[in-house]
Amino acid sequence: MLALKINGITFKNPIMVASGTYGYGNEVSDFVNLSKFGAIITKSVTRNPREGNPPPRIFEVSSGMLNSIGLANLGVEKYIDEKIPYLNKIDTNVIINIAGTRINDYVETLEMLDSADSNHIGYEINISCPNVKEGGMEFGVSPDMTLKLTQELRARTEKILIMKLSPNVTSIADIGLAAQKGGADAVSAINTVMGMSVDINTKKPRLSTTMGGLSGPCIKPVALANVHKLFNSLDIPIIGIGGISNCDDIIEFILTGATFIQLGTINYKHPNLVENLAGELENYLKNHSIDHINNMVGDLMI
Repeated sequence: MLALKINGITFKNPIMVASGTYGYGNEVSDFVNLSKFGAIITKSVTRNPREGNPPPRIFEVSSGMLNSIGLANLGVEKYIDEKIPYLNKIDTNVIINIAGTRINDYVETLEMLDSADSNHIGYEINISCPNVKEGGMEFGVSPDMTLKLTQELRARTEKILIMKLSPNVTSIADIGLAAQKGGADAVSAINTVMGMSVDINTKKPRLSTTMGGLSGPCIKPVALANVHKLFNSLDIPIIGIGGISNCDDIIEFILTGATFIQLGTINYKHPNLVENLAGELENYLKNHSIDHINNMVGDLMI
């Protein structure tokens, strides 16, 4: 009823955890049953270690959160040595998020991960991060760059390839079409929206980088609109992201055109929310006499 496939790989349900919101996966394993997810998407990894942006780099706002982490991570060599042995033990699909500043960064990181002794089933490619000063976004705002990067990565792996898209573009459909043409198996949308907050007493921005990525329930309408635009243009699956907090939100995204969804900001407040959501989703299907969740995708009455 809930099982789905991408590129021949089975997912027990459409619920994934968004990159960065569960760290590398091992941080929450003592109090969250990770096997309840259809997939775990790990924190971004880059070719070389990154310290990220200076603090403050997280601030809670009305109905959401601003962050400017800056892709802080331990680099691909340590990731392979220290994180993959644990990830190999998780009883669900593992997808590794890759970020970079140049095409070669992405390519080298993917090649190293692809040759590692790892059970991961695919990659989510971050071309849409607004929290770094260089790279990343230049791919996400250009169809030509997205096409070139996707083609380069597709030529180097048979694993699932997902391109993560930004809403901070003129036409997300054009970027999605470029990813599809380049050989992506799916796209995920959306990454965070550019946002800002100011302390009126100090007259300073709340984040050290002035602006950062806005996530949480406040961006859900933006995410739904972008998912629907992509659904009307693409033939590959869409993974919906943005402000999902309950089963009703999941159903909205699926009706709008998402085949899968990712839980993000809500994980900081309710990290074990997933344990109830799959059951609630099944109950919805039964109550509406829907045989399989695929029959709901894009079933919007317009």
